[in-house]
Amino acid sequence: MTTSPGAMTSESTAIAATADGGLSITTVDDGGTTMLRAAWRAMACDVRATLVDPGPDAAAALASAAEIVARVESACTRFDPTSPLMRANAAGRHWQQVPPECLDALAAAEAAHRETRGLFDPRVLERLVADGYDRSLPFADGAVEREGSGRDPRRPRRRWHPRLDHDRGRVRIGRTPVDLGGIGKGLAVRWAARPLRTSASAVLLEAGGDVLALGRGPEGTGWRLAVENPVGGESPIAVLALRDRAVATSSTRVRRWSVQGRRVHHLIDPRTGQSASGGLLAVTVVDRDPARAEVWSKALFVAGHDRIAALRAERDLAALWIQDDGRVRISRRLQPLVQWQVHRVR
Repeated sequence: MTTSPGAMTSESTAIAATADGGLSITTVDDGGTTMLRAAWRAMACDVRATLVDPGPDAAAALASAAEIVARVESACTRFDPTSPLMRANAAGRHWQQVPPECLDALAAAEAAHRETRGLFDPRVLERLVADGYDRSLPFADGAVEREGSGRDPRRPRRRWHPRLDHDRGRVRIGRTPVDLGGIGKGLAVRWAARPLRTSASAVLLEAGGDVLALGRGPEGTGWRLAVENPVGGESPIAVLALRDRAVATSSTRVRRWSVQGRRVHHLIDPRTGQSASGGLLAVTVVDRDPARAEVWSKALFVAGHDRIAALRAERDLAALWIQDDGRVRISRRLQPLVQWQVHRVR
């Protein structure tokens, strides 16, 4: 994942969510620059926001952003069988009423499916459940072992084409249930940033490694963001300088587990119906939109070592990827945004 580089600035005030995961806001004076820093827990991750030179409505904007993220989570989670998404999955080929957040997320997922020519496909839920990822798993606690269902779900062979009725607020998912985890955080960041854009001179919003960096940052030179090492350790593999850009990373550093001795992870290759095994450790993509950055980081990871260079060039993507031999590759489009990098990880 991609992280905001708290250790790389002169500010050292800790940001922590409240005990119940609610919104916590701290005012910080960093060398004459006033910032609001906020944190809360949502979508099984820490959500953080930094507002530089906040205006009088900044606290209200942060509360609005937190509410937007909460609505996205409530509408799109697969871990609650009563959520709008899961009710739509259960309805299958029948119409199901859903709130705007779920309808818009499904529309965005379908558009991403088309843009990536199927490399991004949300019809992975049955595979994840079959591999034991049917609930939020304690990845932060160490190695995770799951029994799995023993089923081998049928792999969809046709393009995904859900029916979306925006006028009536209803959907028909189709026969195969979907998981919006591959685009949900990016969409939450996109939508939650809307009330924040006019509340400060610069904004950094992060949800579980999906980051949107707006404005010139606290030092006036852009936001400096560190890209984590997918094999572990505290040192980043690259530092990016971003302004009005989003960045997302897909890797198996965190969400991986074992099913009866078989190593699996959450990045499913729709072409095989199994955990992607294309010779990559991680992929980072920079784009103006956080959801598109998230989608393409996953699509390129799924494409694998053999196709990533050509696909990245074809789509003119700003990307960084780490091969399973440890070599770090950076696209020409991303080079101007890289302040520092390593050339190999171990």
